[in-house]
Amino acid sequence: MEKPDNRNAPSEQRTGVRFVSISDDQAGQRIDNFLLARLKGAPKSLIYRILRKGEVRVNKGRIKPPYKLQAGDKVRIPPITLSNKPTTAPSHSSLDVIAENILYEDKRLLVLNKPSGFAVHGGSGLSYGVIEALRALFPDAPYLELVHRLDRDTSGCLLIAKKRSMLRFLHEQLREHRLQKHYLALVKGLWQGGRQTINAPLRKNTLRSGERMVRVDETGKVAISHFSPRATSALASLMEVELETGRTHQIRVHARHSGHPIAGDEKYGDADFNQQMRGYGLKRLFLHASKISFALSPDSKEVIEVEAPLEASLQNILKQLDLF
Repeated sequence: MEKPDNRNAPSEQRTGVRFVSISDDQAGQRIDNFLLARLKGAPKSLIYRILRKGEVRVNKGRIKPPYKLQAGDKVRIPPITLSNKPTTAPSHSSLDVIAENILYEDKRLLVLNKPSGFAVHGGSGLSYGVIEALRALFPDAPYLELVHRLDRDTSGCLLIAKKRSMLRFLHEQLREHRLQKHYLALVKGLWQGGRQTINAPLRKNTLRSGERMVRVDETGKVAISHFSPRATSALASLMEVELETGRTHQIRVHARHSGHPIAGDEKYGDADFNQQMRGYGLKRLFLHASKISFALSPDSKEVIEVEAPLEASLQNILKQLDLF
């Protein structure tokens, strides 16, 4: 009798118990994130289950997912079973696009001009995102982590840390509003009144479908955006937006709240305006993280500013509207 061909069948891999000593560079990381990075392919549900059951120990004691690791901690990682299901790797063309859009790189970080349409990480039905593509591009890099996030449809400056110490330093700058992020957005109608600050708290909701929606709500979190007109017309205005906080969908919701929704925004935008903009060739959300500035070292006053050029298709739309 011929044996069945099991070459493509999912297999399982059993790991042994491991003990890991936390270095200075790893300190400050949450235990759940540490385990997700260590146990490649393990679902989040498994990570939280072994934490909940006390199978993961730090210095021989039980800990909860928010626990932040300290230098010198001894972590016990229990034996687990991982499924070796075939995964979809980033295509060569996707890797080429990511590689071509690296704006700045040194030993501690890199800045990417993220293309519109790329999620920052896999999940929600996506096999991979920017961070998985970068890990494929740099397989020998011991550490690659997102410093902040951009919506899938937003393009522009995205910071990735190559060292845990740099991630902590950049997060410190974010908390203290020393890391500056500037965006370009094309919005509906004639913007009047010059620079305006929109201070409107935002509340995040999840619909039954699983889709996330954000709305202005007094019970929400503080959200502050500064809108400055770069060029205006009766049909549309090109705005520069500076964020003081970084809430989910903040610019998009604040733009709608101001009466000037962003062009191409299918979730918070104006359907008729979006249809008009499609006539000019707009096929995406017109929101671009154009510039980012931050200190390179806590021991130096040197500040680096990185700019991400606007893609040619968006420049062409601005030219047609006499806004470029």
